[in-house]
Amino acid sequence: MIGFIFIWNDKRRAIYGKWRIKESTLWLIAVLGGSLFMQISMSLFRHKTRHLPFRVGMPLISLIHILIIFFLFFIN
Repeated sequence: MIGFIFIWNDKRRAIYGKWRIKESTLWLIAVLGGSLFMQISMSLFRHKTRHLPFRVGMPLISLIHILIIFFLFFIN
């Protein structure tokens, strides 16, 4: 949920020409578990959707998170 809020906030800041959230901060939030909600918010707010690293990286991080959860809970 935090990832969703950060993308929404960055989009608002971009619209109003204010100080933006660093991309490295957005990537850190994604790696720490916010990638799925960040993907949803990127589509919903049409933010960072033209940036190839975000279009490819967010789904890849989400896939890695899903695989980790699968292996932790279903593979003993």
